[in-house]
Amino acid sequence: MGCSVCASLEQAYLARLSEYIEARSSACYRVSTRLAAQMNVEMERARYELEEHQSVCVSTTVRIPVLMPQREAPATLRILAA
Repeated sequence: MGCSVCASLEQAYLARLSEYIEARSSACYRVSTRLAAQMNVEMERARYELEEHQSVCVSTTVRIPVLMPQREAPATLRILAA
């Protein structure tokens, strides 16, 4: 089950991310960081919209979450927990 809104927002985010990376790697970035900063804001805005929609989207809650590797607790916390 796929959500067309999720797909559209993800495409928008990936496009903004690509534009931001391109702006950061361009020669004019060395002269003025304003363009890259503006692209960064647009990319973050697109990412936020995607995450906001995914938090309420039915199709994303049905998916099995990707398990992230868990870090081991620092020794001081393990001693306190014991």
